[in-house]
Amino acid sequence: MILKHFYIEEEERKLNAEIEEIEKQKAERNTQLRELEQKSNHLRELEERYWQEFNNFQFQLNAHQEERDAILAKVEISRAHLELLKQTNVLDDYFPISCDGEFGTINNFRLGRLPKIPVEWDEINAAWGQACLLLHAMCQYFESEFQYRIKIVPMGSNPQIMDNRNNTYELFGPVNLLWSTGFDKAMTLFLTCLKDFAEFAHSKDQENNIPPEKCFKLPYKIENDKVEKHSITLSSNKQENWTKALKYTLCNLKWALYWFISRTDFQPLSAAVSSSSEAPSAAGSLYAKRGPNPKSVARKSPNP
Repeated sequence: MILKHFYIEEEERKLNAEIEEIEKQKAERNTQLRELEQKSNHLRELEERYWQEFNNFQFQLNAHQEERDAILAKVEISRAHLELLKQTNVLDDYFPISCDGEFGTINNFRLGRLPKIPVEWDEINAAWGQACLLLHAMCQYFESEFQYRIKIVPMGSNPQIMDNRNNTYELFGPVNLLWSTGFDKAMTLFLTCLKDFAEFAHSKDQENNIPPEKCFKLPYKIENDKVEKHSITLSSNKQENWTKALKYTLCNLKWALYWFISRTDFQPLSAAVSSSSEAPSAAGSLYAKRGPNPKSVARKSPNP
């Protein structure tokens, strides 16, 4: 009986020891479980933070890509504009020479007068001012080579011309149609300067070994005060002849401008200029027909 009781106590001790061991293991497992739960929560927080940062990054990436695409589009537009500007010539764009019926025009200012279309002197003066500024700019460009003996003094609508003796003549009106010696002298000197520049251009082409038939030549011959046998003087001259001489003068000036652009470091013309052998058709080719503009309408003004 005693032995049996001993066995029972021994068995009880073993069971208690096993229970304690199990309780201990359970406590350890609970501790591990809590640690795992903490780690799991931490990982869940990290995952949520990751996806939040990923979404923010994706949003920023999309915004940057859109901004990049917009910049690339602007670059393409700017490149296209640059190519367009490379084909645009500053002088040809700033000094457009054309025609308006019987009148030669520069910057849409008519040069000349007709009995039925008495162009205002303000417009004629503005046209002369533009023509003087253009020829002066071309002469000044070759200052070290071109003998600028006839000096053009561009002063807006009140240009002046200085001869080789430093005598100054006003190239603006109004003037008396019966007695306009100074004005006539100024216009003649302008022709002389234009002829001098044309001869200089011809010599430059020869120096550059350009074939003789392609060397520069004015489409309308200048001789003293005449352009293609039409006098540029105003006194004792018909207004029709004077206006035609002025039209031919602007045609020659544009021809000189085309040569200047093609032979200097200004932007090239979008279309090549025809050779001087085509001079008889110069008026038609240089004076392209334009659409109507406010200055195309005949304006009434009192006779000077």
